[in-house]
Amino acid sequence: MELEEVVNEVLKRIKPSEEERAFVEGLMKELRELAEEKITELGLKVKPYFVGSLAKDTYLAGDHDVDLFLAFPLETPLEELRKKGPELGKAIAEQLDSYEIAYAEHPYVRARYKGVSVDLVPCYDVRNWRDVRTAVDRSILHTRWINENLRGRNDEVRLLKRFLKGINAYGSEIYVRGFSGYLAEILVIKYGSFLDVVRKADFILRQKIIDPADWLRREPEIALRTVKRETEEDRPLIVIDPVDPRRNVSANLSWEKYGRFYFKSMEFLENPSVRFFFPPKKPKGNYLDELRKRGTALVTLLIDAPDMVDDILLPQLERSARGFEKALEREGFRVLGWNVGRKEKAFIMLELDREKRVRVKIKPGPEFFTERGRNFYRKNEKVWLIGKRLYSEKMVTESVVDVILELLDKNQVSLGKGIRNAVKEADILLNYVPRGLEEEAYLFLSREKWNIKG
Repeated sequence: MELEEVVNEVLKRIKPSEEERAFVEGLMKELRELAEEKITELGLKVKPYFVGSLAKDTYLAGDHDVDLFLAFPLETPLEELRKKGPELGKAIAEQLDSYEIAYAEHPYVRARYKGVSVDLVPCYDVRNWRDVRTAVDRSILHTRWINENLRGRNDEVRLLKRFLKGINAYGSEIYVRGFSGYLAEILVIKYGSFLDVVRKADFILRQKIIDPADWLRREPEIALRTVKRETEEDRPLIVIDPVDPRRNVSANLSWEKYGRFYFKSMEFLENPSVRFFFPPKKPKGNYLDELRKRGTALVTLLIDAPDMVDDILLPQLERSARGFEKALEREGFRVLGWNVGRKEKAFIMLELDREKRVRVKIKPGPEFFTERGRNFYRKNEKVWLIGKRLYSEKMVTESVVDVILELLDKNQVSLGKGIRNAVKEADILLNYVPRGLEEEAYLFLSREKWNIKG
């Protein structure tokens, strides 16, 4: 298919129908009226705002999650907002189908209504970036800026979002580290269309800094501080938030996910196909077959992690996995890769070159005629010389599981601070995972999880 044919075919599948639009508009009208009614009943000075893709008309067909922000006056103390916000959210949600209290920076209400997820989030009624007090406050400003600047390119955003979803690079959550919907909208506004964005994948990376609201001229000191901080963090992109010069919109975007976008954009332009937007499902493989084929060993730690959100838990799991990698390589095992996540339990998977090491460890020592040499001679049982350097040997544990237990017992693994005790109590499995992790283990061992050519 030609490029334009592919784009048109995809648009037919992702653009909401008139019936769907009517449903969404009716739903938002109902929720607004219900919110205003409860605000009046409770005697609050709160304004309801819809934010996110529904409010910006950049949502994909079939994706109707509602974000209704309950904006309190700026003079409201934070503790009062944290108390009255969820109370108002619950009062609204009690008129819906179901709800639960969820937690981010402060509590909010997550409800269901007519088959749709509805988040009821307290925030401040901010006018500009200087008013921002909590992480969610900017969402009102984001929605306003996109609606003022998108100028009819809503379908272009839809195409870019669907492309990013299809290549597994969409979502700024810590366990994805891809492109957020807001970043996709900014890129379309900046470069003009979906095709312009994918054609400029290389240019965008080399340009590095994107400043849609001209903050580097309007607020140079603050914007330059943002650029310096994000440059030191080695981000692939720095997109200065058009509503706040202190923030990089693409702060969570990883090099891996930009690299995926980079190569898939090139492939799509060379060989246009709907499969980039809607990839065919691959048959599931067997992780045990992969292990036999590779001749490697799989160690999995199952961890009863403390109750914490993924944005906090996953970086600590990653730090712990890197700690195991370094500690095991010091002990003579080669770590070929690691993987972390949370299903029923948190987990760390390590692929190793083998499950046992030789029982004898050769220990090089200092030159024999030094003070350190004399100490080495006294401390070690079996000692010999090669030239002027002393050597010794000691018997060591063979099994990688026993090595890990020893390392943990001696505090010789650098672990995430908040999960240190939980990792020490983890179940350690060798060449086996429970049923709920079988697909994850296969994706990890086969590299399907990361393979950008697959």
